[in-house]
Amino acid sequence: MLRAIEQKIESLFEGAFGRAFRRNVQPVELARKLAKEMDDYKMVSVSQIYAPNEYVVYLSPADRAQFETYEPALIKELQQYLLEHSRRESYVLLSKPEVSFETDEDLEVGLFGIANRMIQRESPEHEPEAAPEPGATRIYRAVPSETEAASAEELGLAPEPEPAASLTVNGQSHDLRKPSVVVGRSKDCDIRISDPNVSRRHAEIRQEGSTYWVVDLGSTNGISVNGRALKRAKLDDDDRITLGSTEIVFNRS
Repeated sequence: MLRAIEQKIESLFEGAFGRAFRRNVQPVELARKLAKEMDDYKMVSVSQIYAPNEYVVYLSPADRAQFETYEPALIKELQQYLLEHSRRESYVLLSKPEVSFETDEDLEVGLFGIANRMIQRESPEHEPEAAPEPGATRIYRAVPSETEAASAEELGLAPEPEPAASLTVNGQSHDLRKPSVVVGRSKDCDIRISDPNVSRRHAEIRQEGSTYWVVDLGSTNGISVNGRALKRAKLDDDDRITLGSTEIVFNRS
């Protein structure tokens, strides 16, 4: 539901500007939207977060033509960008990201679609399956901006910003440096708790914009925030989260 609302707002915003200032799709926009697809379609498993590893970008004939002289190099750069993004977010990919371009005669200049899927390849010689149908794609419109350059933070070249929040567990503070932090008993969790009443992957702390949420990952004993049993709760400064017999304190910087 939240994703649908976000897409509608994004469509209205991009559509209004796109009609007034139509222009060609820029490589930096492809990189940003591909990363968004990876984030939106990640899947939380028992001990890992999986993300799609294959992406097909559908472009109008005019937009595809502008990349003709350096399309292989651009595709390689986009694949590397997705690989670095997956590493920063601690996503698990079934293979290195693969990006391909297709021409869609029905698309106008400035519009492009992206289809993704998660696929396990048996070997490097394995023949790729047919690309996803264009009807399964999400459509984006190029949005005018003062500059087309990606920020250093987006490219992963700048130092990490100071964390905006932290969790205190058994007197030890843990900075929340990622948008998704898993807490549980498993050694694969971002924050590990040695409590037999805590599930292996008990809860997740998610950052959505400037807001933080705690989400129960189907744990055996559930979670409570300030004494109330909840499946999902918005977090405020100094909130007490209870997992099993362990109390965690959430703090905003």
